Amino acid sequence: MVADFGYGVLVLTFLATFFSAGMAYVGVRRRSESLIESARRGLLLTFPLISIASAALIYLLVTDQYQVAFVYQVTSRNMPAYLKVTAWWGGQAGSLVFWTWLLSAFTTAVTLRRWDRDREFLPWVVVVASITLAFFLMLVIFFENPFARFYQTAEGVSSYTLPPAGAVLFTPPDGNGLNPLLRHPGMVIHPPMLYLGFVSFVIPYAFAMAALISGRTDDRWIRLTRRWTLWAWLFLSFGLVLGGRWAYDVLGWGGYWGWDPVEIAAFMPWLTGTAFLHSVMIQEKRGQLKQWNMILIILTYALVIFGTFLTRSGVLSSVHSFAQSAIGPLFFAFIGLTFITSFALLIWRWPQLHGETEMRSLLSREALFLLNNLLFMSILVVCFWGVIFPLISELVTGQKVTVGPPFYERATAPIFASLMLLMGVAPLSAWGHSTWKTLGRALWKPALGATIVAYPLIVTRTMNWIAWIGFYLVVLVLLVTLYEFWRAARARQKSHAENFIAALWTLVGRNRRRYGGYIIHLSMMLMAIGILGIELFQKETQGSVPVGQSLSLSGYDVKYEEVAQFNFKPGHDVMRAVVSVYRGGKFLGELHPRIDYYYSPTNPSETTQTMTIPGQRATLEDDLYVLLVDWQPVSTGGATFKIYVNPLVNWLWLGSLLFFVGVIIAAWPEREVEPVTESRSRVIRQVSAAD
Repeated sequence: MVADFGYGVLVLTFLATFFSAGMAYVGVRRRSESLIESARRGLLLTFPLISIASAALIYLLVTDQYQVAFVYQVTSRNMPAYLKVTAWWGGQAGSLVFWTWLLSAFTTAVTLRRWDRDREFLPWVVVVASITLAFFLMLVIFFENPFARFYQTAEGVSSYTLPPAGAVLFTPPDGNGLNPLLRHPGMVIHPPMLYLGFVSFVIPYAFAMAALISGRTDDRWIRLTRRWTLWAWLFLSFGLVLGGRWAYDVLGWGGYWGWDPVEIAAFMPWLTGTAFLHSVMIQEKRGQLKQWNMILIILTYALVIFGTFLTRSGVLSSVHSFAQSAIGPLFFAFIGLTFITSFALLIWRWPQLHGETEMRSLLSREALFLLNNLLFMSILVVCFWGVIFPLISELVTGQKVTVGPPFYERATAPIFASLMLLMGVAPLSAWGHSTWKTLGRALWKPALGATIVAYPLIVTRTMNWIAWIGFYLVVLVLLVTLYEFWRAARARQKSHAENFIAALWTLVGRNRRRYGGYIIHLSMMLMAIGILGIELFQKETQGSVPVGQSLSLSGYDVKYEEVAQFNFKPGHDVMRAVVSVYRGGKFLGELHPRIDYYYSPTNPSETTQTMTIPGQRATLEDDLYVLLVDWQPVSTGGATFKIYVNPLVNWLWLGSLLFFVGVIIAAWPEREVEPVTESRSRVIRQVSAAD
């Protein structure tokens, strides 16, 4: 009985988390190292246990055990084995098990480190991690059991964790199969990346709470979790980009980001996490913003749980969300409890979190970083309000009023432009003190260069002033960032008699965090080119044409050649059109837009899902995106096509590749060097004087 075994292991893991949290707390109160060590070992036990339960669930998925309700919901006999494995996170119950498995893996990795120097953190990290893990295990065990089975009773067939009296086990002949929208390669990877990002942020939060509880409010907790935060940010960013690519390839609406509530739910912790990564540098270098950094990491953790709540509670309608579920109130209660507890601890330690130095210049780098943080928080406020407004409107008026993309675009566009300007200015400012004169002296050359490059680019293509501002800022940031690389490499080249490439390589290797960050800035600007192109210059048309006729858009001629319907695989039919693409009379190739039809495995005449897959011709200049909307038999009519021309959109995907390179460089391990803050400098001087 694999299902019973898997469920029993989850229950045992749930008990282990309570044991760990309890032993850690009692160990601190009694100052017992043996009890704390027992708590640590109890937490280490959770990963192998959940791995066993997960292996049991995967076995049930790949062997078509349709008496298990979750297996029936997400798999079918005609699915390949790899999709049956990925169905693990394709449904509500399985995705929660996957969430707990990842969290147990991360907490195990943390608790395996050497704690000699940071022993006071250990018990509280164990407590926070155990409580978070216990919450998700509770959801799985009591509300979303993936091992529940179908039983036939007098009332009919239903799923039960324990068999009712007199019930008979029921096994359907086939399953419903995974939602076809989730069978895209991007969606195979997209959810795990988002989960990895969400789960990774639990670790810095646990250390922050440990710092508050233990009273160790220096920047040690930040140094211990810096790399965790970077990897969490990378995974979350990767998940967002993959989700955008999936939407672009599968949803068939010509775009990559629709300000969907669940998209925003993943975007919000990315905003606070990005602000946190910038502001912790100020605490490390200047001993400032200790209170603010605590607020940011608490918000990030709360938004991680909030985002998970939105996708699994069913309170919002989205192509990304799961079905209606009873776990919504529990999520809401857990968010409230952890949020209130975290801020109570912060208020308790507030006096001990005062900065070691003060900001003395509004143009200093730390001041500009703080402004950067405030802009990120402004975007967060816009996003949060847009997400919860439908819920508030339904609660107050009884009608759910949705907030569409125009609201977000108008509200956030000026803020994003301000962030781009800061990315161009901040690298030229100095730590501690800067003036308008020194900043202007460093900025005027890149500003002039941006004008020279951007002005002819815009006037020859468009007179849109928004586009001019956007591309001007892009060029400004690119020039400033490249200048920072060039200036540092030239200085090293002269002082060490190295060639330019060797000097640049050594610089990046010795200060990976700084130059990895600069590469991220470059990648962001490449992505901004794609965003500006599609948002400002996208063109579209739609029309019905007979065979041999064309639709024209932005210099492209799309000629309808033929359409054919065929069976791709059991339960999956395809209607595919063939169109020829010409530009200026020159033949560029053929595209094959299609509509995929998926049928129920249990009722082959019932269509369960249709997908509109575009035909695409991608270049760095633009993307021709052709959709088959409708068709008639060749003898009686033609076909209807919708065509988009998306200028520069592929710079978005190119920039995302460079982005991953930058984050990996920034997160790559390097020797840890303790900074000499003013308080540490005083201690060093006192020790030297005593000697």
